[in-house]
Amino acid sequence: MKHKDLTAQIIQCAYKVHNKLGFGFLESVYQNALLIELEKTGLKAEKEVPIKVFYDERIVGDYVADIIVEDKVILELKSVKELHPAHSAQLLNYLKATGMEVGLLINFSESVEIKRKVFTPMS
Repeated sequence: MKHKDLTAQIIQCAYKVHNKLGFGFLESVYQNALLIELEKTGLKAEKEVPIKVFYDERIVGDYVADIIVEDKVILELKSVKELHPAHSAQLLNYLKATGMEVGLLINFSESVEIKRKVFTPMS
């Protein structure tokens, strides 16, 4: 499994954040707390990273990744009652746009819900 150890560390950090904060906060609160936990483990993590979306080698849009860890894993954070298929599609599109292969969709709800997404670029 690609980046297995790294994603395991990220997931552990997400659970620590949820255990301390519980549920009911805005996504930005979980984002800031998760950054602290990731940094405490020695991981390089950046929040709100701007990424350009290209079509036929032309920029057609921009989006902001919630968190990128070690330049390898995109984290899409949610704080909703339940995840919707559109949330998974959003993360998959982010992976396609960046060429990154692994992403985690993390929902800080009553319990932590995590979905791992993998994108394999075609050669």
